Amino acid sequence: MITLEPPRRLAGEAKPWQKLGLSASGLTRFLNRARAAVGLQGEVHVLLANDATLQRLNRQFRGKNTATDVLSFPAAESGSGVAGDLAISLETAAQQAKCFGHSLRDEVRVLLLHGVLHLAGFDHEKDAGEMAVREANLRRELGLESSLIARVMQGATTEEADSSAALRNDKLENKQRRNAGILRLRTLRAAQDDRLKNRVRA
Repeated sequence: MITLEPPRRLAGEAKPWQKLGLSASGLTRFLNRARAAVGLQGEVHVLLANDATLQRLNRQFRGKNTATDVLSFPAAESGSGVAGDLAISLETAAQQAKCFGHSLRDEVRVLLLHGVLHLAGFDHEKDAGEMAVREANLRRELGLESSLIARVMQGATTEEADSSAALRNDKLENKQRRNAGILRLRTLRAAQDDRLKNRVRA
């Protein structure tokens, strides 16, 4: 079951799903495909909300007072017919969709798959890359453009590259400064030598 908590700007709208470019039935079908592909038994309840709701849930259940894109809450008891709950921020999803050049619908699907993997017991923060590999394979199987983990890793790689470039630039600037200092020192010494030679001649 997928529940939409419409953004304030759509309060009172007759068809908020359509205004967002989403379809409850389409996302439900994708969620069921993702569950089957992962091998996750039981229902998954999904809340599509805003950053404020995700921040509140993150603070309440994880002790982190920040908004995030997706939260996963595995069911406390197995065999209850419920695998767990997911909460997705539509605000963050919209920003990420814009950043990666695809639709909000596709971004929500990426987040659904990521959340379903967490409900199935995968944890990219603790494993040795198993979740990333599984997510990448499922992404291809389900026709998604990019996995959440791959994007985070790509971001980290970009930051590392930017950091390395900045470090190289700093070293180059320091070398240029040292060279400039050496040149100034040589110029000063040459001027002093010239003055001494002139004194000796005089």
